[in-house]
Amino acid sequence: MTKITIGARGSKLSLAYVAKVKDLLLQEHKNLEEKDIIIQTIKTSGDINKNIKLSEIGGKNLFCKEIEEKLLEDEIDIAVHSLKDMDSIENNSLLIGAYLKRNDFRDVIVSTKIKNLEGLNNKLKIGSSSRRRELQLKKISKKIMVKNIRGNIDTRIKKIDENELDGIILAAAGLKSINLENKVAFAFEMNQVLPAVGQGVIAVQCKKNNINIKNLLKKINHNETELCAKAERSMLQTISGDCETAVGGLAIVKDNKLTLRAQLFSDIGDESFEYETDGNIDEAIAIGKKVGEEILLKAGDKFKKK
Repeated sequence: MTKITIGARGSKLSLAYVAKVKDLLLQEHKNLEEKDIIIQTIKTSGDINKNIKLSEIGGKNLFCKEIEEKLLEDEIDIAVHSLKDMDSIENNSLLIGAYLKRNDFRDVIVSTKIKNLEGLNNKLKIGSSSRRRELQLKKISKKIMVKNIRGNIDTRIKKIDENELDGIILAAAGLKSINLENKVAFAFEMNQVLPAVGQGVIAVQCKKNNINIKNLLKKINHNETELCAKAERSMLQTISGDCETAVGGLAIVKDNKLTLRAQLFSDIGDESFEYETDGNIDEAIAIGKKVGEEILLKAGDKFKKK
């Protein structure tokens, strides 16, 4: 068996995602052995510039760019990403060969002081690196002050322990993946805080022309997650959002029907616009486009496409 090299960021969370991909590949392909899979950690621009807002250094895809370059140069065969970090428009030579079954999509509050949603009505300092989360929190309570923080999960949690913050808002999926769910004070429901597009989904990327790898990845793909991810990303493409666009989107499949809900904030962040529709699961991309178009109509000139 030819060796397979998996590339990803070196954070604890990324390596947990890689371990998941590796385990699934070994389960689904009995001819693959542990020794056949090599893991290569790659430092990305997003990891190097930890103290600068992502929007100031080129946006979210900074967590994927260098990894994708290694894929294009054939230095690695497979790239593992958190789907929400990926640009909605992919490189023409690459594709997502597998979407792993979605983990918990919700956002959560990590805090020792705040116990529930009502606890957010106090004057609080909450850490976040996301404009979407900041505006969603301020919609819940104007008293909340959001402080921009970046870095890995452990570093962020440390800021609570050092009394710099009253709490932080994070994705449940990340905390669960590194066994830190015991740190969660409470989780937001979908009607309170709509998550980022692709939140809770691990995306496994490869080159379009690498037939062998494409066939390997097909076996670990979760079809329902793929449909939801494609609908959400179609919506994101339609609104031409960038990393400063405060937008949430979530697709859910039930009884062969896909429902997509999205929330878009105005450029200055004082208003939000929501739209939801559903359709057959085989119309996932069209549903995403429809939601994107309708939400743009609702926002009018209060949101400028980038």
